[in-house]
Amino acid sequence: MTKIILSGCLGRMGKAISAIVAETEDAEIVCGFDIASGDCGYPVYSDYASVSVDADVIIDFSHPANLNKLLSFAKRNDLPIVVATTGLTEDQKKELSDASKIIPVFFSANMSLGINLLIRLAKQAAKILEGSFDIEIIEKHHNKKIDAPSGTALAIADGIAESLSNKPEYVYERHSVRKPREKQEIGLHAVRGGTIVGEHEVLFAGPDEVISLSHSAQSRDVFAQGAVRAAKFLSKKSVGFYSMDDLFSDLV
Repeated sequence: MTKIILSGCLGRMGKAISAIVAETEDAEIVCGFDIASGDCGYPVYSDYASVSVDADVIIDFSHPANLNKLLSFAKRNDLPIVVATTGLTEDQKKELSDASKIIPVFFSANMSLGINLLIRLAKQAAKILEGSFDIEIIEKHHNKKIDAPSGTALAIADGIAESLSNKPEYVYERHSVRKPREKQEIGLHAVRGGTIVGEHEVLFAGPDEVISLSHSAQSRDVFAQGAVRAAKFLSKKSVGFYSMDDLFSDLV
């Protein structure tokens, strides 16, 4: 049985994770963290210092502002942590890297297994099509999402960039510059509207043909399922930094 502490338990993703775990036989949430108050069916704390429960792993789906205190709590209690919170700064990502020298840390810009498979496929396609195809990434999310482009779109771009022999330039808008597209560009475009959970498309546009790789999340459950799977995976690991690539390697 994997015992989970859930940070951000009263948020939309926290509630989705709680529902997934409630239907899982080999995992349980022993307590949660949140600045709000509410009933989750398990103890909820607003202060990390108040927690004294037996746990195997932390899942964080809260806010970047909480990261420093949460990492301190995890290191102090020798607890592995799955960080699924989006919008982290480069300094905060370095904090994760530093923490991984003390505890197991799992980080992914997107917890969906499907999205991470899309990134793998996009990297392979970019390597094969380099030089003759232009690459554009379009992402769509609900009208409450703050960051743009999404962390997932950037993760896709970064994955593609790793596969290319020449470093690409990320272009976020084109209306201010009137000139032909440069060959080394990767265009990133953000759409915000309605209740779109999350859609990502990678276009490889070449001479007389277009290849499209896409992923559409139908509900937040796909991210919750991925986070719970990551927690089970990480609870058995030693000190180090882990990602979806490591989880995939465990599956095949």
